[in-house]
Amino acid sequence: MGRKELEESPSAVLAILKDNGEMVAREIGYAQINPNIQPAPLLMSDSTQCSRDEWPIRAYKDLDFLNSEAARNIRVLCEMTEPGIRFAEEQIKDTIVLFGSARIVPLEVAQAQLKKVQAEISDQPTAEEKRALHLAKSVVKAAPYYNMAVELAEELTKWTMSLAPEEQHRFMICSGGGPGIMEAANRGAHNAGGKSIGLGISLPFEQGVNEYIPKNLQFEFHYFFVRKYWFVLMAKALIAFPGGFGTLDELFETLTLVQTGKTAESPVIVLFGRDFWNSVVNFDALVEWGTISPEDLDLFTIVDTVEEARDSIIQQLTERYLS
Repeated sequence: MGRKELEESPSAVLAILKDNGEMVAREIGYAQINPNIQPAPLLMSDSTQCSRDEWPIRAYKDLDFLNSEAARNIRVLCEMTEPGIRFAEEQIKDTIVLFGSARIVPLEVAQAQLKKVQAEISDQPTAEEKRALHLAKSVVKAAPYYNMAVELAEELTKWTMSLAPEEQHRFMICSGGGPGIMEAANRGAHNAGGKSIGLGISLPFEQGVNEYIPKNLQFEFHYFFVRKYWFVLMAKALIAFPGGFGTLDELFETLTLVQTGKTAESPVIVLFGRDFWNSVVNFDALVEWGTISPEDLDLFTIVDTVEEARDSIIQQLTERYLS
């Protein structure tokens, strides 16, 4: 039977594809593969590579369509699906998420920046110079949290690596993949000799993920809400360090999901840095105004030290999942 006859037959094999070095037959409908059919040459139209030179192009290979507004739901599904496949391949069951400001840097870097700004200020500082000095001092004030995030991620990674072999794919450190506290989290896991995850986000002022994340666990999301989905879905613990709008968004969305019973399990939630959190968010005032219940304050713990955070998280995760 020739190729023309095959194409005209509703029960015929329509294409022969090359897959993993072997020729395999693809059918449509209820057709049965005829063992007497000889493999046809691989056609350009059967290539798995995207090419704008092909015409007519298949919809799933048309980059103009896939990046269009009409195909947004397809792109969302890709970001909802592909990470799960990679996590399954790596046998990752769950995570410990650390998040916080992207602007917090190591203490030595912050101190060097402050000295540089101070050296460049004139005797009569301009408004711009005053602003730069204030920012540099603020960065120094927040810098110890970077070092503590590194230490905490390192301690938690050492703990997970000490678990029984069947449990060592659990509670992997996960961050937003960027700089600041996110980098500190991945760096701490790296220092301990462990792997960690980076759920990056495409932003115009942040390029790529930090260097401490293994290549196969580097992710780049376009949609914030899908990224947050993966944060919460796998998290058995979330640790919020000082941060800005993004940190507050992730924290309060998680608290809302837990408060309203939208999560199958309530993750351990730890706020790191009592001075910061008590000055930025007046949780007691929310109770006084009746906008949250007194027991909602039990949804999280506020700590000040690496030891407090480590011991609290290990104790609760052990009681819930390892006992």
